[in-house]
Amino acid sequence: MDKKWWKESVVYQIYPRSFNDSNGDGIGDIKGIIEKLDYLKNLGIDVIWLSPIYQSPNDDNGYDISDYKAVMNEFGTMEDMDTLVEEIHARGMKLMMDLVVNHSSDEHQWFIESKKSADNPYRDYYIWKKGDNGKPPNNWSSFFSGSTWDYDETTDEYYLHLFSKKQPDLNWENPALRKEIYDMMTWWLDKGVDGFRMDVINLISKVDGLPSTSSGKDLDWGGEYFMNGPLVHEYLQEMNQQVLSKYDIITVGESPGATTKDAARYANAEGTELNMIFTFEHMDLDSGPGGKWDVKPWTLGDLKEVMSKWQYDLAGKGWNSLYLNNHDQPRMVSRFGNDGEYRVRSAKMLATFLHMLQGTPYIYQGEEIGMTNVRFESIEEYDDIEIHNMFREAVTEGGQDYDKVMEAIYVKGRDNARTPMQWDNSDHAGFTTGTPWLKVNPNYDEINAVNALNDQDSIYYFYQHLIQMRKQHDVIVYGKYELIQKDHAQIYAYTRTLDQDELLILCNFSGEKAEFSYEMTSKQDTVELLVQNMETVEDQFLSELTLAPYEARVYKISRS
Repeated sequence: MDKKWWKESVVYQIYPRSFNDSNGDGIGDIKGIIEKLDYLKNLGIDVIWLSPIYQSPNDDNGYDISDYKAVMNEFGTMEDMDTLVEEIHARGMKLMMDLVVNHSSDEHQWFIESKKSADNPYRDYYIWKKGDNGKPPNNWSSFFSGSTWDYDETTDEYYLHLFSKKQPDLNWENPALRKEIYDMMTWWLDKGVDGFRMDVINLISKVDGLPSTSSGKDLDWGGEYFMNGPLVHEYLQEMNQQVLSKYDIITVGESPGATTKDAARYANAEGTELNMIFTFEHMDLDSGPGGKWDVKPWTLGDLKEVMSKWQYDLAGKGWNSLYLNNHDQPRMVSRFGNDGEYRVRSAKMLATFLHMLQGTPYIYQGEEIGMTNVRFESIEEYDDIEIHNMFREAVTEGGQDYDKVMEAIYVKGRDNARTPMQWDNSDHAGFTTGTPWLKVNPNYDEINAVNALNDQDSIYYFYQHLIQMRKQHDVIVYGKYELIQKDHAQIYAYTRTLDQDELLILCNFSGEKAEFSYEMTSKQDTVELLVQNMETVEDQFLSELTLAPYEARVYKISRS
């Protein structure tokens, strides 16, 4: 049992723009975060993950960085940042920064120089190629729709951007560029930051020659040529040797398209690369053949299969990160639970399911009070670049049905997670005294932090209890996972075992009652109900249980 503080931690993600506005300009800021640190300390979290606060023109809400050593004006100053680090540490918590180094902003000084001429010293900080008879160098399509290439008249070449055209990809094959990145990371760690969440880090190595896909299409997904590329492990091992291994920090790599086999290398137990990665397999369960916006119903069987695969395949080889939503995903209670009649109960059930798995749990802001997806009336009320690009391609240019496309946005759009944090029932949910940059979800009158803090049976206090349990029972962190009754249509049931301790976790993912039976190995074993999301639980034998809709229970079984 290789004990590490980051395995035992619970992480809380803050999306600064939407968290808390201290100065009334409608945009969350660093001072606003400082005002709410006691709220997070009370919840019991150990690490705050801060989405980007660096200087940025904000084409993709801060994930397009123009200066890695400056703070975005609307978020505050570097002095505010230093104070935030101090205040977090004073409360016994740690700070994990978002690190975006697959790409920069096109307004970064490196790119401004890179564009000037083909022989500029910064030219090779980015990926430039000649066109193919007036067309882009290859047929790859961007994560944000359209081609991954943008033409530059000055040098008659194209530059690569896997995301927005204002997010040119950095050329990791250039050792001078890598050194700049490692120096910048060291600079932040020396300022007291406790780790990095690395944005799309498995995209930093591209296949040599950047070939077109074999489909023959003008535009096609080229993920096999830039996901988990040939030199990615070499780069991460170099980063680990030069920077990460010199500090006692937490690292997690966002890794779209990574398999469990990939993860066992990225998050290997020897610690030569990262502590853990974010997988996306469970986030794709409701995506049809057409991708993210081709929404299909997810099934409990598929969820069991994917989650169990990651639990089994990384056991003893790596470490899992556990999440059901973040700034890029819809709200988990709307997606995997029931955000109507059973909102509170299903939110608690989902939290139980996630926090009892092996890995480090991640809470996204507002999750702890059960915030839900939003349905804005018109496309104009949405902000996200991905939503607007998709809508333009599908409806404006493609003539698809407006209502059908809007329905997909309601279900999968990233702005579901980005509506401002709902603090109280005052105007704009107490997020700002001004006009919020993105409209608040209209349900803030019922769903807000003040209501949660005043209700001892709230989702917030349930999360607090789960976090406390994690600190009291090693089996929750280090126990072996085993899926049981995998064919049960309603209940996700699994055990966690460590020495003489066993946990039995039962989660009813349905809106109907569900029957369950579990045979004890010995009549002398003692059973204790450790976690429950119902006010009263009837005393029932494990051999013949009935779970209410969205009910969750965790039993501790002590071997005699």
